Amino acid sequence: MKIVVTVKLVPDPNGAKNIDPATKRLVRAGVETVINPYDEYALEAALQLKERIGGESTVTVFCMSPEALKESLRKALAMGADGAVMLSDAALEGSDVWASAHAMSLALKRIGFDILIVGGLTDDGSTGAVPGALAEFLGVPCLTNVRKIDIADGKVRVERETDGGYQEVTGALPMLVTTALTIGEPRYPSLKGIMGAKKKPIEMLSVADIGAGDAVGSAGSKTELLSFAPPPARGAGQIVTPEDPAAGAATILAFLQEKKLV
Repeated sequence: MKIVVTVKLVPDPNGAKNIDPATKRLVRAGVETVINPYDEYALEAALQLKERIGGESTVTVFCMSPEALKESLRKALAMGADGAVMLSDAALEGSDVWASAHAMSLALKRIGFDILIVGGLTDDGSTGAVPGALAEFLGVPCLTNVRKIDIADGKVRVERETDGGYQEVTGALPMLVTTALTIGEPRYPSLKGIMGAKKKPIEMLSVADIGAGDAVGSAGSKTELLSFAPPPARGAGQIVTPEDPAAGAATILAFLQEKKLV
């Protein structure tokens, strides 16, 4: 069983975040970088799945990132991943969701997988749009917000979290799943894992290697960020202190009617 996990390297959530007003992009240069916290849950799910399946199952992490951040992937290897692949090329800079998913899909087709496990969100953008686009480019089913994964007889069985509970869904492999935070707390790398990670391979791929051509980066993107602004400040709330419940209810009803909410 070939299990692949996508990980993104993002600015440390505990550090300051700034946007370059000229490029309208998050400033990443000179910023401490970590594995996207949501992706650590995806990796934990992959490692647990490998432990249950056994045999010759492998876990590979895949990342699209500048090569300068290559060593940040060592934590994933220390946690237990067998190997890593990084797609890195200056031509990828400025890729939107479409261009990112397109480039990633070409790399993942080259790598090959039985199941692709992806974190539900990224700490930097938090759009959650890439997994669905990635599944479309790959031509595989996509199950989202998954809290449990089992595989048997060439089929995957998952539990999906919903607003009212959970769903049990089955499907054929290959498949892409995105993980919920309830799938399991990410493990801490052991000392043995940290030492072993130094010897594990990180394969490097370029845009030329995957045959992406010009359909990447700013030039290959389908969307453009025109502007950005902080959210408006919240107005002061209105506190009602009526002498009796009936008067309070009437005041609230009048307020809701004024706002055309009832």
